[in-house]
Amino acid sequence: MKKYFLFIITITFAAAACNKQLDLRPSDYIDPEGAYRNVDDIGQGLLGAYSILNYYSSIRYTSLITDENMLPSENSTGSGVATHRWQYDGSFLHDAWKDNYIAIDRVNRALSASRGVPVKPSEQETLAQYQGELLALRAYCHLELVRNFAEKYEASAMGVPYMDSSYIGKPARLSFAATMQKINEDLVAAKALIPGGFDDRTRLTKAAVSALQARVALYEKNWANAITYATEAINALPLATRAQFPQIWKDNSTAEVFWKLKRVAGDEEVGGFYTQAGFLDNPAGSRLYYAASFKLTNLFDKNNDIRFSSYIKIDPGRETAGQVPNAVVKYISANPSMANLVDLKLLRTGEMYLIRAEAYAEEDEPGLAAADINALRAARIAGYTPVTFADKNALISAVITERFKELAFEGHRHFDLRRRNLNISRNPEDAVNALGAVLLTPDDPEYVFPIPNSELRANPNVKQNPGYVNK
Repeated sequence: MKKYFLFIITITFAAAACNKQLDLRPSDYIDPEGAYRNVDDIGQGLLGAYSILNYYSSIRYTSLITDENMLPSENSTGSGVATHRWQYDGSFLHDAWKDNYIAIDRVNRALSASRGVPVKPSEQETLAQYQGELLALRAYCHLELVRNFAEKYEASAMGVPYMDSSYIGKPARLSFAATMQKINEDLVAAKALIPGGFDDRTRLTKAAVSALQARVALYEKNWANAITYATEAINALPLATRAQFPQIWKDNSTAEVFWKLKRVAGDEEVGGFYTQAGFLDNPAGSRLYYAASFKLTNLFDKNNDIRFSSYIKIDPGRETAGQVPNAVVKYISANPSMANLVDLKLLRTGEMYLIRAEAYAEEDEPGLAAADINALRAARIAGYTPVTFADKNALISAVITERFKELAFEGHRHFDLRRRNLNISRNPEDAVNALGAVLLTPDDPEYVFPIPNSELRANPNVKQNPGYVNK
């Protein structure tokens, strides 16, 4: 009898479980009518879009393929080595493609639902702010896709598919110019919706939108817009002092940070890409995975430039032993329990000065360009004496060099070289483990990342970047 009753109970529960499963939608399906019922739900959807953002891959791959880092012999993990040696083809999977389009889809779902939820009079401004942030996020994600995957930063070159709604389809790549136009349209709309008093640095504020517009204009070579928007950003948020600057990277200050990605336990630790946890407390017992290149390290005034001590630490023990001593400490936390986990700073005032300086130089305003370069250096270098520049070429060269230093390990070096059609060139001492990978020119396929083959197989309307064979 006991066995009989157990059998009946088991069948009953199994049937109930089957009925429950029949009532469930697929796990990757979000019904806007069910998920978004009010303004608070739109806010949750917005936070969900922020949460999926992952700038780690852009930082990592820029460090791997450019001249800002080198591979020390003590790195025996094998992680990223083939990429560092430019041994990749169309099968290479850059996470930025997947991550940004997932975030964009979340944005589009929330944005679409926001136009139909009931809104109380007291919620109108809040809803408008959420919509502004969603539009700015969509623009930001598409800009990251363009920076990584556009064929070239030229009007007629292939850009990326621009997703302004959530649907299953096979969109083709827009031209670079058409992609940038849509990015600009979203940013203009976003800026009109985000209130000026909103100042959460972990989200997109009106000042952060101005900074993002300045970056977009830089890639478009729209120098007038670059000056306008960089000036708006600079006026909204001054440069950090020398005392504040090191604290930015320890998450003890938000000075000059327009926007940062909040990182919590469980998120990818960008510092762990460069050094083994515990390096500052025990350098001899910790490995350097990817060290700062000698090419970059030697550009700094090591004694007076606050950026050097904030970004790089020379380990005397390794130097004495003839090993690579240049440890990247920019992403080492002040919290020992999460040594390599810090927030990722996405938009800073230092970048705005360099955007404006480059634009002034291109607009034949050498005095104003020099003033911005000198102002940034004076804020970073103790006892700095302003310098003069011979001509436009000298100014632009100085800006590119200053960006190399100021934005080191922040995921910009590759794109800066691409913008100027410059070679990726490593010094011999930085290529000891690169198997001859010392010069990558704009004519080499590997100079531009490939579109992931998984995307090409799913969407035949997306064309691969030149030089790669689809697999």
